[in-house]
Amino acid sequence: MTDDQVIAAREKANRAASSVAGRIVTGLPDRRTRIEHAMIDLPGRRLMLRVHRPKKAERKLPLIVSFHGGGFIAGTAAQNDWLNSHLAARCPAVVVAVEYRLAPEHLLPQPIEDGYDTLTRILDDPIGWGIDPGAVAVMGESAGGMIAALVALRARKDGPPLRAQVLNYPTTDWTETMVDYPSMAENADNPTLPLSRLRAARKLSVPSTLDPRTVSPVKFENLADLPPALVVTAALDPVADHGRRYVERLREDGTDARLTCYPNATHTFLSTPRLVPAARPARREILAFLRGHLRPNSSGRPREAEG
Repeated sequence: MTDDQVIAAREKANRAASSVAGRIVTGLPDRRTRIEHAMIDLPGRRLMLRVHRPKKAERKLPLIVSFHGGGFIAGTAAQNDWLNSHLAARCPAVVVAVEYRLAPEHLLPQPIEDGYDTLTRILDDPIGWGIDPGAVAVMGESAGGMIAALVALRARKDGPPLRAQVLNYPTTDWTETMVDYPSMAENADNPTLPLSRLRAARKLSVPSTLDPRTVSPVKFENLADLPPALVVTAALDPVADHGRRYVERLREDGTDARLTCYPNATHTFLSTPRLVPAARPARREILAFLRGHLRPNSSGRPREAEG
């Protein structure tokens, strides 16, 4: 595909994901939240944010910064409305989904820079955003999970301190070894993430001048002193072992990490809750994990709503 064809296909897919009909697959947002659009000015660019807030909001809520999937060449924040809005309502928290820049127009590491710079810019104005700067987490799915992991790694060195990271079926290896995992061979024919698409995404998003190890969390030498991690994987996902191996590496270096693999679940299953029943128990697990780290002194256990 040419660059123009990739961009056209992305725009068509994003329109479908954001449409009323698309909600049949991506799920309905929680009615107890409101979804707002905001623009954020960063050096040399302006990004759109999709902000989920409880309608009955407290003055200072935890902040969860969320990154969608799409292999760095596709995807939109709207595809995660079901998960993000329910977390906003039930944690409760302000969940900010970032429309980071995509390839082929914007190559790695630009999406990573967008993620980190957005996080720090929001925290420059905690009162304006109505957030607690001491209760911050990052979360992402697939390529967005890779962004969340890399933001956590940079925050370890440069701040801000993070309380938690949630990585949903993340791609943690963007090097030439990215397909050299058992789950790749076991699930090579799974239509939710064909290996041809994975290879194409790497070809389109990684410039020849970039050492891909610098954007592959599983390849980092030191994974100590990172925020507690929940890594959610799917048994039928080609990149399931990306998450599994990353958890092993985190634990080897002393970072608290939990791994859950959902059977009969595919890549992107948290973005397709109407098709994959495992999305609901996974959402409950994510909520409990984030609530436990962002609101450790809150009383009562939130009831999970259906839908």
